Amino acid sequence: MSTMLAAPVLVLNANFEPLNVCTTRRAVGLMMSEKAILVQNGRGYIQGVKKQFPAPTIIRLSYMIRRPRPVVKLSKSEIFRRDKYTCQYCGKKVPKLTIDHIIPRSKGGKHTWENLTTACADCNHKKGNRTDSQANMQLISKPKAPGASALYIFGKFTNKNEEWIPYIKGW
Repeated sequence: MSTMLAAPVLVLNANFEPLNVCTTRRAVGLMMSEKAILVQNGRGYIQGVKKQFPAPTIIRLSYMIRRPRPVVKLSKSEIFRRDKYTCQYCGKKVPKLTIDHIIPRSKGGKHTWENLTTACADCNHKKGNRTDSQANMQLISKPKAPGASALYIFGKFTNKNEEWIPYIKGW
């Protein structure tokens, strides 16, 4: 029962734009307070003392929320995800990847999307404290900030929640 209440629920804006992911417990609370409407029930029901409540997989807010355009925050896990867990110098998928500064920080390189990439330990060691051209190494793909599309932001949840895909793809 507690795992069902902790399951992720997609929260849509009043115009069906994907906003957030919350727990089933929070989603049921929003529905009971009439702040949200059930869009899809994919998990059955939660038995209360006197009443059954649908266990939603997708809810829609009753009112419109204005928010700034989302951006993907720079983090180690997002760099791994952007580079598909692959070394960007040799192309190997190894269990232990590292983060490499293309222009080393000691040479004025910044901690930005465009200067960070994934590398296996061997390639990172081979490159050392040099630029990729100085080390005579070439990147497979040029690093850039990932687009903040709903599919990218919420895509990590879709393998368990396939019913979300039609609501995420359009944004």
